[in-house]
Amino acid sequence: MTTIKQDDLITSVTDSLQYISYYHSPDFVKAMHLAWQKEESESARNAIAQILVNSRMSAEGKRPICQDTGIVVVFVKVGMNVRWETGLTLQEMIDEGVRRAYLDTDNPLRASIVSSPLGKRINTRDNTPSVTHIEMVPGDKVEITVSAKGGGSENKSKFTMLNPSDSVVDWVLKTVPTMGAGWCPPGILGIGIGGSSEKAMVLAKESLMEPIDIQELIYRGPETAAEELRLELYQKVNQLGIGAQGLGGLTTVLDVKVREYPTHAVSLPVAMIPNCAATRHLHFTLDGSGPARFDQPKLTDWPELAWEPGEGSLKVDLGNITAEDVTRWKPGQTLLLSGKLLTGRDAAHKRIAEYLDRGEPLPGGVDFTDRFIYYVGPVNPVRDEAVGPAGPTTATRMDKFTDMMLEKGGILGMIGKAERGDAAVESIRKHKSVYLIAVGGAAYLVSRAIRSARVVAFEDLGMEAIYEFDVDEMPVTVAVDASGESVHKTGPAYWREKIRVAAPA
Repeated sequence: MTTIKQDDLITSVTDSLQYISYYHSPDFVKAMHLAWQKEESESARNAIAQILVNSRMSAEGKRPICQDTGIVVVFVKVGMNVRWETGLTLQEMIDEGVRRAYLDTDNPLRASIVSSPLGKRINTRDNTPSVTHIEMVPGDKVEITVSAKGGGSENKSKFTMLNPSDSVVDWVLKTVPTMGAGWCPPGILGIGIGGSSEKAMVLAKESLMEPIDIQELIYRGPETAAEELRLELYQKVNQLGIGAQGLGGLTTVLDVKVREYPTHAVSLPVAMIPNCAATRHLHFTLDGSGPARFDQPKLTDWPELAWEPGEGSLKVDLGNITAEDVTRWKPGQTLLLSGKLLTGRDAAHKRIAEYLDRGEPLPGGVDFTDRFIYYVGPVNPVRDEAVGPAGPTTATRMDKFTDMMLEKGGILGMIGKAERGDAAVESIRKHKSVYLIAVGGAAYLVSRAIRSARVVAFEDLGMEAIYEFDVDEMPVTVAVDASGESVHKTGPAYWREKIRVAAPA
């Protein structure tokens, strides 16, 4: 019988969460580099390059790959012959490991968990509790997979109950385009099939913890129905032309994972969960000999890439920008923003709406008139940083506030990630505004352009407070121009047709 000590588990969870916050796994880096090498879309290739450069910078600086350091999901397989030396439950030990990781002073991670979901949604401040799945298995060891799942990709999870005669492929191909780009493709799709409704969802989530090996599968060929499904979906999803960040291109998924389980004769439960470009997970085993040890990867695992703005990039002085200037920007154009902009996301927009509805001025003299708002919830800074990793959040969540911010708030434009809904695009067109995107999954790279940051309102909201950033050549792309043209519609449509025409008959 093996004895597992409390501190060994807690330390292992803490160390693993710190590790995955700044180290991509080598299989992911390799797959992303391959996607960059074969990509023909300039916009998508540029986005993938930023993701790879950001990944290496995070590894070197040991700072988070993405500002959304995730909800912690842990899979634990406990051997039947294990005994515990602890006064805590397994959930309590794991949560203590999470708490220590997210409050680490050298590399603090963003606390994103709120409680209660139906109540005031107050941030727990330490990212607990985790979501922990426990399974009893034969043996005398404890196997643990720790992951940190970003909210942007988690929000795109899908589930359906198909008839046994229905096509899983048809459902996936119909559903993936409805997910938009908020899950930051290219990434991995996890498919869970069978069991019951909740079992299918767990299968899909577990499948995302597996290594990326689709190229090896292509080379050797499928041996099971699940592997045949993987290959078919990998090919057909990429033929949709969605591409990196939804801008249109050759690679939408780096891999497709499939797990299955016996199910009722009249049922075909199917779950689909995407993992984003900040995929983070790590597996380790405790055998009673002490905490797990994690080897530091070699920087040679990363390709030698440097991202530089293209020759056609436009430098923009935010202090002197006019409404007329905004109308001249073109879809797909790269801008380098310098000057001061304000931030705000879900909770801040809700409060802004309350102030405006009451006819009251915003606190602290905050004024959005003729300014840009950046949808972001940054990581806290350390050492000489002005701010921690500060990549964009999914803009569609702010769609319902867009007309308010343009009409009553007086903003010139917005910065986020992913597409905007039809109503938001129409509001942008009506007000001759603009929507810009930064690359999701390049948070540390983006933060290097931020020279100073200060909270100006709603400090109690933590990472959702309103900040003022002073930026220097922050790279963004025009996603919706003043005429209402959206690159998230035109880009994928163009590449979908290009791929179709190029496909062998």
